Amino acid sequence: MSRLTEIPSSMKKSLTLLFVCCFLLVAASLQAQMKFGPVAGLNMSKMTLKSSGVGFDPKTLVGFHFGVMAEFPLSGGLVLQPAILYSGKGSSYEFDFGEEVYELKIAPAFIEVPVYAAYKFDLGSVKMFVKAGPYFAYGISGQVSDDEESYDICYGEGEDCDMKPFDFGLGFGAGVDLNGFIISLQYELGLMNLAPVDDAEMKINVFGFSLAYLFGK
Repeated sequence: MSRLTEIPSSMKKSLTLLFVCCFLLVAASLQAQMKFGPVAGLNMSKMTLKSSGVGFDPKTLVGFHFGVMAEFPLSGGLVLQPAILYSGKGSSYEFDFGEEVYELKIAPAFIEVPVYAAYKFDLGSVKMFVKAGPYFAYGISGQVSDDEESYDICYGEGEDCDMKPFDFGLGFGAGVDLNGFIISLQYELGLMNLAPVDDAEMKINVFGFSLAYLFGK
């Protein structure tokens, strides 16, 4: 990966899209009188990194996510839980060259849209649920850093880029609903190869912990 400059126009477009999506989600929730509210939490991610058939051991990178979440009832205990998030992911790596150890950190940030189908088990004052569904993400910012310097990630394809911007994967999780206060754990399995060149591989897997509060009936 090479040193690259930032791409502010792309970031502005992505952030504008985030605000538009948030507005549409709020409008849909109000129109349908569904539950809606803020969500935030931690990401513990690992990004596989392979180049020319050689793999490097990723170390867990702790990040965060925040955004908005809605809940739409479908049938019985089945609900739909879409969200729009800013999500920081990535990994760190160590390269041992004998007398020296070189450290590298790749920390991309995405606008992410998970769409979970959840089934709730009514236990009285508490509802437990399991959930699963796809997520879609688009890289808007982030940094590559080592022992000496750091620079902004550039998204695109080819040798002059750090990683592709679009990610897609599947998520699985479980949690509890305490009268609108949602506590959940989830695992995201990245399916897209984010490496910008053909002979490399970059895929992100994330274990997350989220807190949300949903307003509405």
